[in-house]
Amino acid sequence: MSIYAIGDLHLSFANPKPMNIFGNNWNNHEEKIKLDWISKVKEEDTVVLPGDFSWAMNLKDTKKDFEYINNLPGRKIMSKGNHEYWWTTVTNIKKFLKENNFSNIDFLYNNSIEVEDKLICGTRGWNLNLESETSNKIITREENRLENSIQDAINKNLDKEIIVFMHYPPIIKQNLNTGFFKILKKYNIKRCYYAHLHGNSIKEALNGVYDGIEFKLVSADGLDFKLLKID
Repeated sequence: MSIYAIGDLHLSFANPKPMNIFGNNWNNHEEKIKLDWISKVKEEDTVVLPGDFSWAMNLKDTKKDFEYINNLPGRKIMSKGNHEYWWTTVTNIKKFLKENNFSNIDFLYNNSIEVEDKLICGTRGWNLNLESETSNKIITREENRLENSIQDAINKNLDKEIIVFMHYPPIIKQNLNTGFFKILKKYNIKRCYYAHLHGNSIKEALNGVYDGIEFKLVSADGLDFKLLKID
């Protein structure tokens, strides 16, 4: 069984919203992802989707987007991004999926999910370039959610590696010693995958090992619309 990751699918089948403002490489990106997904993922595999799954504004408008991933092989683990306006509560989302016979989709939100010998944790995060009282409050809340997720994994008392997924970058070149980074160090996390960055912003991504932690960008265009195998 393998684990893959790709973020920022930015699906919009109900109300199309082109992504080629970030470059012509986004043309037909849904088909590019689908073809690569089918070529790699087996039913027993898991794909982690760290945020910005759908452009839909309401849960009911995500039906075709969920249908897209439901018809692809593997178990899916989804977390929240900054454009998840359709996200209500996990309970409501699961009810919606059940009503539409969409299966094999889990949600990462203040919890952890066991995948074979790994424990998947994470949270959305926030824009670390913003400086305001409101942003600082959101960052503190997201730091707490990250810690809640990791603590949930620890409380399961399983001798398994904890892997963290975030939507926003947990560190940036202007600020490497963030609260998110301190939490990763506190719990001896060795791998952290994140998304969110597109177009020219991709070159600002920190990819590689920093102070013992491996960071990797997994936004769709950051991966050339190809799923990354992480295990």
